Amino acid sequence: MKKANVSETLVTESLSIRDKKHLWHPLTQHKLHPEMLGIVKAKGAILYDEDNKEYIDGIASWYTSAYGHCNDFITEKVHAQMQQLDQVVFSGFTHEPAVKLSEELIKVLPDNQEKLFFSDNGSTATEIGIKMALQYHFNQGRKRKTMLAFEEGFHGDTFGAMSVSGLSVYNGPFEEFFIDVERVDVPTDENIEALLSRLEVRLQQNDVAGFIYEPLVQGAAAMKMHKAENLNRILELLKKHGILTIADEVMTGFGKTGKLFASEYIKTKPDIICMSKALTAGLIPMAITSCSQEVYDAFYSDDLAKGLFHGHTYSGNPLACTAALAGLELLQTQEIQNSIQRVIALHEEFDSKVKNHPKVSRTRQCGIIYALDLNVKMERYGNLRDQMFKHFMDNGVFLRPLGSTIYISAPYVITDGQLQKIYTTIEDLLNKI
Repeated sequence: MKKANVSETLVTESLSIRDKKHLWHPLTQHKLHPEMLGIVKAKGAILYDEDNKEYIDGIASWYTSAYGHCNDFITEKVHAQMQQLDQVVFSGFTHEPAVKLSEELIKVLPDNQEKLFFSDNGSTATEIGIKMALQYHFNQGRKRKTMLAFEEGFHGDTFGAMSVSGLSVYNGPFEEFFIDVERVDVPTDENIEALLSRLEVRLQQNDVAGFIYEPLVQGAAAMKMHKAENLNRILELLKKHGILTIADEVMTGFGKTGKLFASEYIKTKPDIICMSKALTAGLIPMAITSCSQEVYDAFYSDDLAKGLFHGHTYSGNPLACTAALAGLELLQTQEIQNSIQRVIALHEEFDSKVKNHPKVSRTRQCGIIYALDLNVKMERYGNLRDQMFKHFMDNGVFLRPLGSTIYISAPYVITDGQLQKIYTTIEDLLNKI
């Protein structure tokens, strides 16, 4: 039987129908959720589907498109770079976009950061940070094999990243294969003293290599937030015991907390920082793991085996580096900084309206990240959550509730009117649920 012409198929079948034939999507049980919405275009804070229906991207497509989709400034820079150098192996070679990015990024990172290691995504950024911490001690003849991590932290889907993540919904089948990790309670005003006392006793064993943490905001844990001063006390104690600290800024980095990096709020700076998502403005996948000179020096040796033998085919891709440079330039403009402050103020105004709503149990905000919890019990990916998601999409708003938590982390360029529509749609849900 003759196969249908490709052009005929495109006319007669939707993206959703064609998608089902071969594609396997992330975080999806396809038997329960077989339908995928076809998106054909995006601009600014708006996504467009096959029927030209608009959706306000209230989470910047998993916190990536911070300066809006298809930002002309960024796409033009990348288009020009495509004519010059698209890809080259980053082992044994270097190029202008990577060198320039290193120079510009080091200027804005905490002042103890000196070296950058490229990879592909947030999971690999944290994976490399974990490997740096473990090998740092190994190279110096110390048997430190345990990692510390916060309860309910999330650091990615590769094995090291899963090991230090505390959300079993993602990790269940793989837990017996994990590296040695111990959990630390997230600090609060009520538990900080007892937490520090327990840590002080535990650290006497001298077997802990590193501590990985999401500074100020635990994203996948439903935007749970903690205070900088309490986190700082933990970091001070760990530093005293020679433990490397790894700030996972994959979600929080590049302006979302109101500063360029969440670590800027904390006096004690991390030894290692993991970056991705908004790093390349949502245009091209890339990640960076930065570290201090002290960490790098533990790998600098005449002994070949003491090097960090980790590499990705697209490490330091020139196009991704160019996108990151353009995004970093935009981030530091007065226009974008003003927009960040505008969004922060609008969130605060919205919060004053809904925080005492009878269906709201708690609200919180850190920079442009805003979250509210419903006083309704539900499963993280259950039916009620799905109904909430449908409510938002039916009203042209793309939000992804995390169980009973509704959160906003929109592009900085979102308009007042677009934000107001998000707020109104949330309020409508509160009055219906």
